[in-house]
Amino acid sequence: MKTKGSYTGTLIDACKALGVSRSGYYNYVKSLDSRNARDEEDQVWRTQIEEAYNYRGYEKGSRSIVMYFLNVLGITVNRKKVQRLMRKFNIFCPIRKANPYKRMAKATKEHSTVENKLKRQFDQGIAHKVLLTDITYLPGTGGFIGYLSTVKDGTTKEILAHYVSDSLKLDLSLTTVDLLMSAHSTTLHKDAFIHSDQGVHYTSPKFHKKLADNQLGQSMSRRGNCWDNAPQESFFGHLKDEIEYKDCGNLEELRAIVTDYMDYYNNERGQWNLKKLPPVHYREQLLLAV
Repeated sequence: MKTKGSYTGTLIDACKALGVSRSGYYNYVKSLDSRNARDEEDQVWRTQIEEAYNYRGYEKGSRSIVMYFLNVLGITVNRKKVQRLMRKFNIFCPIRKANPYKRMAKATKEHSTVENKLKRQFDQGIAHKVLLTDITYLPGTGGFIGYLSTVKDGTTKEILAHYVSDSLKLDLSLTTVDLLMSAHSTTLHKDAFIHSDQGVHYTSPKFHKKLADNQLGQSMSRRGNCWDNAPQESFFGHLKDEIEYKDCGNLEELRAIVTDYMDYYNNERGQWNLKKLPPVHYREQLLLAV
């Protein structure tokens, strides 16, 4: 049976053989206990981060996870901590993909453009005034291609109207405006206007008339300048990263997952530049401050 003295002697001999001091050994043992405790704590956080990452089936980056903790769980967590744990457990943020599709054909002679009254002043601090619109392709499986048209509030980032079709005809943009007016005609700002690119849907005389009939102004980006409608382009990029549209083989399937995402985006997906709130909650807070 070893006595305390014999144990100490053995420890001294071992330290000498390894070329370390006794204090160094004890510091190592102490730090080892601390590291084990931290690893156990990290495992608990890992479970919660993975749940946040996969919440409602939309993969998220560190910012979205921080906002999930804040808005869904009521927990404040440091973003750097989330980033460290994501690196440690190989939880990777989705990488934005470049749009592989070219813009639509040039407008015919009967089509006309209007001035760019927005000039990148997307957030004017007023809800339902700056209305951004665009169309994107959502190619699925078996040759199916869907088209999504949206109207986005420049200040609150809320998607006010959306329409999914399997046709790129002019009705795509016209129906989107009809849906906008049906849902928000009573809350639109008196100087509300729609801003778009110079695609054929928006230079069409029918589209001009549709806006005029609904007392909506119109603004257009400069030709070939995607930055003039950057928030709308950004939204499409996030949507394509986060929904499984490529698995859809028909219009019904695509409409179902897009509708679910719009609900999630507007009501639950926090945004860093909206005080970490989802668009609808930010709008409600904005209106209370008026």
